[in-house]
Amino acid sequence: MKFELLKKTSFNSPRLSKLILDRGVINCPVFMPVGTNATVKALSPHELKEIGAEIILSNTYHLYLRPGMDVIEKAGGLHRFMSWEGPLLTDSGGFQVYSLARLREITEDGVWFRSHIDGSLHFLGPQEAMNIQSILGSDIAMVFDECTPYPSTYEYARNSMNLTLKWAKKCRDLKKENQALFGIVQGGIYKDLRIECLERLLEMDFDGYAVGGLSVNEPKEIMYEIIEYLGEAMPKDKPRYLMGVGEILDVLYAVEKGFDMFDCVMPTRNARNGTLFTSQGRLSIKRAEFKYDNSPLDPECECYTCRNFSRSYLRHLFLTKEILSMRLNTIHNLYFYLDFFRKMRKAIEEGKFGEFKRHWSNVFEADQFTEVTDGADKGD
Repeated sequence: MKFELLKKTSFNSPRLSKLILDRGVINCPVFMPVGTNATVKALSPHELKEIGAEIILSNTYHLYLRPGMDVIEKAGGLHRFMSWEGPLLTDSGGFQVYSLARLREITEDGVWFRSHIDGSLHFLGPQEAMNIQSILGSDIAMVFDECTPYPSTYEYARNSMNLTLKWAKKCRDLKKENQALFGIVQGGIYKDLRIECLERLLEMDFDGYAVGGLSVNEPKEIMYEIIEYLGEAMPKDKPRYLMGVGEILDVLYAVEKGFDMFDCVMPTRNARNGTLFTSQGRLSIKRAEFKYDNSPLDPECECYTCRNFSRSYLRHLFLTKEILSMRLNTIHNLYFYLDFFRKMRKAIEEGKFGEFKRHWSNVFEADQFTEVTDGADKGD
């Protein structure tokens, strides 16, 4: 993996960069659609490519449990299994073990847990996580970490951080030559622990650095504080990934602080629940006001959905629970997100990010919409 920083003026300004991988170039800031179970729900890989997805994310935990590594290994890896030719990032399973698994028991070597699917007992640690990600054949792998819950005491957060660092070292020792590996900064809400964790990860020299353990019900102001001081402290010559954060206002703030990579189930999960992102903010397609509305969902959008179907028709599909509703809504929401990031990169390139941020902040602060949020598992 090669990282090129194309534009960065100073702290508190956004970065324009590229990740160059064997399977393709990723233009940053980038949004990664979430394909938890080897699929971005409701869309084919061809459709993802058509709307501009450059990289997608899949989940180690989910794929390990179902269909299992024997199935994916026999298929020749995750790319072949799901017919996706572009870059793939896989998480390590640490967050899902924390949020989904039953009867979790943490040890020095990893975590014993019971599957949320059938209650069967499993063990996942750094060695297992790296082996699974090797079989998956992802272009970017993540270290196995413990997601520090909120709220946590300082003592718990420190112990959790030290365990994450121990596991990160083991993952680094097991790194595959053809696979980039990112370290994950933990430490809860405590600034000194976050900085210490980052500094110790830097000594291990990872290909990139991620911030985990955010968007786990902590207050927004705390999340923003962590984003700000880590954005200032993280290395300038490596990619910076803010895990599981994808609300538009949060993305704008984090990009301004120098983060490059984002993932979130928000556009896809909201689409299936009838909440759509538009140039005027969010709207609920199920509302009665759209019953006779034959205008496009978003007149400023060039996606397949907006070019061909009316709000009235989309409302009808949603209320009748037609499968096409999920597909058209998902096409639109993911196109909106990917186009938003394209426009943001252009604004950074032209030195107009401040104007871009003000415009979209006004749009999404004004809509006062109650969102369907990520959910506990950060998977889709």
